[in-house]
This record gives sequence, structure tokens and C-alpha cells, in this order.
Amino acid sequence: MEYNQKTINRLKRVEGQIKGIIRMMESEKECKDVITQLSASRSAIDRTIGVVVSENLIECIRTIDEDEQTTEEDLVKEAVDLLVKSR
Repeated sequence: MEYNQKTINRLKRVEGQIKGIIRMMESEKECKDVITQLSASRSAIDRTIGVVVSENLIECIRTIDEDEQTTEEDLVKEAVDLLVKSR
């Protein structure tokens, strides 16, 4: 699967958030502020997981071959399993 630049940029923003959190911790910022930023980072990662899974599902459904044993239903179940596993 090819990952588009928009998805990669999402993760680069998360990377920046994480680096910022580390700086906050090193400068002993308030726990509440650190947790708020950690939560925001986790949410951004969760949204990115959803984007990657949905884009992959769309790609798989578009390229499904009639001769394959895999059905659209199987692909959707696999996508849901990936989302559940990510939590």
C-alpha cells in the first residue's frame, strides 16, 4: 500500500507533539499539561490509524478479483479487527 503525503504529515505532526512533550517533562511542566498533550497525541495517532485502515480497505475493495476467495465482507471484518486491535 502506498501512503500519501497527507498521512505522513499527520505522523510528522505527532512526532513534533511527542518531542514537545519530552521538552515539557524535562522542564518539569505541570502533570495536567503533560497529560493533556499526551492525550492529544494519542488522539492524533488513533485518527491516523483510522485513515490508514480506511484507505487500505478502499484500495482492497477496488482491486478485489472475482476469482479470489476473499469477499468484501471479509475485508471489512479484517479492517474492523485492525481497528479493535489498535485500541
